[in-house]
Amino acid sequence: MSQAFPWYTARGDDGTTGLLGAGRVPKYHPQPEAFGAVDEAGSMIGYARALVEDDEINDLLVQVQRHCYDLMAELAATPDAQAKFRRIDTEQVNWLAEVTDRFGQQVAMPREFVVPGDTQADAALDMARTVVRRAERRVSQLLVEKMIENPALVGYLNRLSSLLFVLGAQCQYIRILHNHLNRLSSLLFVLGRYMVAKTGQDTMTFAKQRSK
Repeated sequence: MSQAFPWYTARGDDGTTGLLGAGRVPKYHPQPEAFGAVDEAGSMIGYARALVEDDEINDLLVQVQRHCYDLMAELAATPDAQAKFRRIDTEQVNWLAEVTDRFGQQVAMPREFVVPGDTQADAALDMARTVVRRAERRVSQLLVEKMIENPALVGYLNRLSSLLFVLGAQCQYIRILHNHLNRLSSLLFVLGRYMVAKTGQDTMTFAKQRSK
């Protein structure tokens, strides 16, 4: 039997964590706070994805989760190594903006504060949005204090929070649409039963006669 894979190193037992590059910092240092917040955001997006029933939204969230790993890599790098791990730039920020605009065209802009929780999916997406907002604040601190130099990291998180808001609204819209269709189906069933009782014919026969 091969030797078991070591799932832990114990190097962090002293309260420090290693960066991508030389050196270690305290676990409460702004850098671990930032990439840890992005890690939480990616996990929360995964939870929301498990509740979303729309395949297009699901695929989109998978891509966002992959981008979160790219963000974490650059955030976890030492200043001299950050460029080596840079995968997020204006291209990804613009992509998020385009996707947000596309989904935003399918829902109406709310005229008041939205209370999440009509569906499990929209509640999870809104929770993910708030975690992303926290990650944005942590990353903004790194940018202002010049611990990172890539403003696209903040821009990406800013656009991502907007996208998650729109996707939550989309999930609410889908649920409302399904509810209306269910009510319409019930209404048509009742009308059909009424026509059968009134004419003694099934609805298909009645419809054929009406079309002549």
